Amino acid sequence: MNATINHDALALILEAILLSSDKSLSLEQLEAFFSPDEQVTRADVRQGLTALRTLCAGRSFELKETVSGFRLQTRAYYQPWVQRHFEEKPAKYSRALLETLALIAWRQPITRAEIEEVRGVAVNPAILKTLQERDWIRVLGHKEVPGRPALWGTTRQFLDYFNLRSLDELPSLEALSTHTLDELVL
Repeated sequence: MNATINHDALALILEAILLSSDKSLSLEQLEAFFSPDEQVTRADVRQGLTALRTLCAGRSFELKETVSGFRLQTRAYYQPWVQRHFEEKPAKYSRALLETLALIAWRQPITRAEIEEVRGVAVNPAILKTLQERDWIRVLGHKEVPGRPALWGTTRQFLDYFNLRSLDELPSLEALSTHTLDELVL
């Protein structure tokens, strides 16, 4: 790395970049912020992110890695106070929507008929439309049975929204039995 940008300065530069971004940024995107003459490599960016994570310890915000990259976000503890800034209320989702999303997340790929079989009731088309509009689910393909029903699965935006790097980070079924669905989602 160029002597003009030391590791401590790099962590602060990455902090400024992430604070000004409205989305997660990948390692490649972060590396692209530096000109070739600055000689900042991907390994340097990784080290800078590690240093930034350390700088965030004990602060009201944290460095979070999601499937799409890295972002700075308010720690969950401080969210009740931060939310008072916003006039817009967080979206309230129906139990049916949350159950449908949970089934898609844990059992994907899954058809609408399979969701209905588990839930015991028909899936309102508006639920799937809302989940698609949020860009949380998408059609992954079609099941090779008569009628070729759509197979639903989650998206990268779903993982980002719920602070997950992969589906492996979803809570286990044991966690589901000790928490309500609302507690896990909200």
